[in-house]
Amino acid sequence: MSLYEDATRTLTQWSPPGDDQERLRRDYLEHLQAQPEGMWKACTAGHITASALVIDPAGARVLLTLHRKLHKWLQMGGHCEPEDASLADAALREAEEESGIEGLTLLPGGPLRLDRHLTPCAWHLDVQYAALAPEGAQEQVSEESLDLRWYGYDEVAGVADESVSRLTESARALVREQY
Repeated sequence: MSLYEDATRTLTQWSPPGDDQERLRRDYLEHLQAQPEGMWKACTAGHITASALVIDPAGARVLLTLHRKLHKWLQMGGHCEPEDASLADAALREAEEESGIEGLTLLPGGPLRLDRHLTPCAWHLDVQYAALAPEGAQEQVSEESLDLRWYGYDEVAGVADESVSRLTESARALVREQY
């Protein structure tokens, strides 16, 4: 299965947590139907991206990156690559590359949220996951980041935008249910 097929399948099967997320899900599927190259950075009409919020459930905290180009505290994520077999693989790869943490595992159940935002290169149609950090994980700043920092769940709204705050709250609720 190609990454395009996986994205289409993932978005078709995903049960969004509200009307706004359902609208985005439909918009993403329409984008992929209209833009067969819509998975890739070269698609200037916008492209699917994948991200993962890194969580330390024992410490009730999340790891955010101060993005080098955007100068904002964000979850780890970015563009899909040809070697990614799935959106989940892309999100996990990005999280490991940007956090420097090996052994991350995605929370089960697929994406948590969708978020569409304008970046300097194009619209990003982000598919957002959450990843658990292994016990004792040590982060390492990558070339894409100015800094990495752990924040308690309740601190995120004070440093990050609404998208990251909503993702954090979704992840926090899921972690509470499962762990």
